[in-house]
Amino acid sequence: MFDSVRDDLRATLDEIRAAGLHKPERVIGTPQSATVNVTAGGRPGEVLNFCANNYLGLADHPEVIAAAHEALDRWGYGMASVRFICGTQEVHKELEARLSSFLGQEDTILYSSCFDANGGVFETLLGPEDAVISDALNHASIIDGIRLSKARRFRYANRDMADLECRLKEAAGGGARRKLIVTDGVFSMDGYVAPLDEICDLADRHGAMVMVDDSHAVGFVGPGGRGTPELHRVMDRVDIITGTLGKALGGASGGYVAARAEIVALLRQRSRPYLFSNTLAPVIAAASLKVLDLLESADDLRVRLAENTALFRRRMTEKGFDILPGDHAIAPVMIGDASRAGRMAELLLERGVYVIGFSYPVVPQGQARIRVQLSAAHSTDDVNRAVDAFVAARAELDA
Repeated sequence: MFDSVRDDLRATLDEIRAAGLHKPERVIGTPQSATVNVTAGGRPGEVLNFCANNYLGLADHPEVIAAAHEALDRWGYGMASVRFICGTQEVHKELEARLSSFLGQEDTILYSSCFDANGGVFETLLGPEDAVISDALNHASIIDGIRLSKARRFRYANRDMADLECRLKEAAGGGARRKLIVTDGVFSMDGYVAPLDEICDLADRHGAMVMVDDSHAVGFVGPGGRGTPELHRVMDRVDIITGTLGKALGGASGGYVAARAEIVALLRQRSRPYLFSNTLAPVIAAASLKVLDLLESADDLRVRLAENTALFRRRMTEKGFDILPGDHAIAPVMIGDASRAGRMAELLLERGVYVIGFSYPVVPQGQARIRVQLSAAHSTDDVNRAVDAFVAARAELDA
């Protein structure tokens, strides 16, 4: 039977390659850092890493690594269970309490990933008599989570408040019992920040709850790194925050939902990804506590990240590159053509700069780009070398 299936799968893979959409995996032989050593899948040797979500450079921070070593000795390697059976340790409860305090929410529940966190919210809270109103550019995990629920689904144009209000009125006209607005805090392909203050105003006006996936913000956006709700001064008006421990907060894995106490309590009872997935490894929980210590004791990493971001955006603009506006560490360099974006990424790797080209279906047709992600671990020289490499790669591409 599989012989016929194999032929179909091979044909699909050939189509992906022919369309220039194949995603090769490059293998690195070093810890995640500002520089990595590529051992397979690209130019071998040390390269500058400008495509990781390691915004604060904490993935190989010595204090985080030391906390992880200590946690292995104290708490062991893994839980071999789910939370409600025998998979809850003191370190998990401590991390949930710290995240609640840091994010200004009443309670927090840990998941194995933010993808699971988003997959576990909608089905638990919403039924067929409810409505969810989602930004058109929300992350795939939100889209998949909404699909798991029986709620009525409405979509509004990206960051378009007039369209959002129309969808809220449409939901109310359909007799929705509960209405939930959901948005990314920062949209990962563009670096655009959601207007949470305006969203909360509309939610108040139309009797809706607000949910934010703040994975690309918590740790470095906002005066204290508490994300887009802090940036827009609406920490007390957002009902649900989902996020990850796998980006700025150490770069390992794990996710969470920080929300009103009753919401978290119900998720503990009925959220399927929580009830049927192994507990977050205790070493990650303990290391994440150290990350929060670092975030709350100093803001030097956030300052350095902001400086690197401003420098890259300014110099690239001066060199004539088209970068989507903003001041987020996601700095998309717009190329347009998919094959050109892929070729430029290859030329950059040859020049010692590791970036990835993104094209359809990850981004809209004709809007291929290279998504550059800055880190506090980068030096000024690293940033300048990256800009110079872009200039040289463009010159070769246009020759």
